[in-house]
Amino acid sequence: MKIFLVLAHPSPQSFNHALAHAARARLESLGHDVVFHDLYAEDFDPVLPAAEIHEDAALPENVSCHCRQIAATDGIVVVHPNWWGQPPAVLTGWVDRVIRPGVAYRFLEGDSGEGVPLGLLKARAAVVLNTSNTRPERERGVFHDPLDTIWKNCIFGLCGVPVVVRKTFGVVVESTQEQREKWLVEAGDMMEKVFPAQ
Repeated sequence: MKIFLVLAHPSPQSFNHALAHAARARLESLGHDVVFHDLYAEDFDPVLPAAEIHEDAALPENVSCHCRQIAATDGIVVVHPNWWGQPPAVLTGWVDRVIRPGVAYRFLEGDSGEGVPLGLLKARAAVVLNTSNTRPERERGVFHDPLDTIWKNCIFGLCGVPVVVRKTFGVVVESTQEQREKWLVEAGDMMEKVFPAQ
């Protein structure tokens, strides 16, 4: 199985990096072919130029490569922190440039202007791993967990991915090394549950 794993955190010492590497290691141990992108390490430009908006636009090679890979993948893993209830800007820009018409979705003619797309991604499942320093009850009760809506409803749900599993690890800033090690095992176990060995 081909798995596309994208990481968005600027610090290589972050727990996000540890989560991404734990997920990758488990996936590879299960025999999956993992395509890994660290957006900060790649210096991915998140700015969508006007020239790229149209479906048939000529794309820079790095963006075109991401598009080809995500279109061909069987599963997707996204790892990022919760910053102000949203992904980091580099990941939001990655969505703007890569989760694009003709690659991830297309609009249907005669939809009465509703703009509800037909999902084109062939991935059967996506896993989103987040870190947070907000307590879960506050995240749900006060902020209504916007990341859940973004990934499940606004992105993957509209792009044809039928299964979206999301897990938030926190409160990271207060966590012990022992707790973090348990979380890394849990992240690996999630990979195995969603993407079992073939």
